[in-house]
Amino acid sequence: MLKDLTIGQFFPAKSPLHRMDPRAKLLLLIVYIVFIFIAGNPFSLGLMTLSVAAVLLLSRVPLKIYLKNIKSIWVIVLLTALLNALYVDEGALLCKFWMIQITAGGVQRAVFMAVRIVLLILTSAVLTYTTTPTALTDAIERLLSPLRFVGLGTAVHTMAMMMTIALRFIPTLIEETEKIMNAQKARGADMESGGLMKRVKALLPVLIPLLVSSFRRAYDLAEAMECRCYNGGKGRQRMTQLRFGRVDLVCALLSIAVCTGAVVLNIFL
Repeated sequence: MLKDLTIGQFFPAKSPLHRMDPRAKLLLLIVYIVFIFIAGNPFSLGLMTLSVAAVLLLSRVPLKIYLKNIKSIWVIVLLTALLNALYVDEGALLCKFWMIQITAGGVQRAVFMAVRIVLLILTSAVLTYTTTPTALTDAIERLLSPLRFVGLGTAVHTMAMMMTIALRFIPTLIEETEKIMNAQKARGADMESGGLMKRVKALLPVLIPLLVSSFRRAYDLAEAMECRCYNGGKGRQRMTQLRFGRVDLVCALLSIAVCTGAVVLNIFL
């Protein structure tokens, strides 16, 4: 399952989304997340689903890469849908077994929540797949730059750098975990059989080397930044200047049209 996690990876390609300003992509991601939850009927949610599908195709990232993200969280999606189906008591009764009953409203809510979770994962993946960590850092720092007027300029840069480093090292830690697990299995460790407690105990030989490796990588990174005279955002210059272009304007207008359509469908249908 670890090899299916591709969070934090950047996939170079020649697409309009790759050419977009990272600030625009980050803002549009927030807007899409809000309107995915605002969609309250099948028509508005279907419109948001079609728009997300169009974005996936527009990114020119292989669809199998996006499907890997869904494969890694299918248990969470299934569990969330099941809980909503069992605990929502609205609409016509479909079936009943002992104290458990499933209604039409529960099924509808389950489908809605499952689709929403999948859309959230896919839209977030589009941002990381089409944006380099450096560009993402600049975008976060630029969007939060007004906080410098209240004395938080250095804190904004530090927070943006921390978020980007954490996002950047997710694939590295996943790869390191897989290597350690393979090494433990080669030594005869059994991590896939037995009860829950046995599997948890079997993970201890993996967590300890992973923790040591993480501290070692953090120390190496801190030493490398210190050798390059890194002193935070004070006096820092950027080699690439962020500018909004035609692609950003077109994508923003299309997103506004989609979100407006979702609101209209919510009201009249």
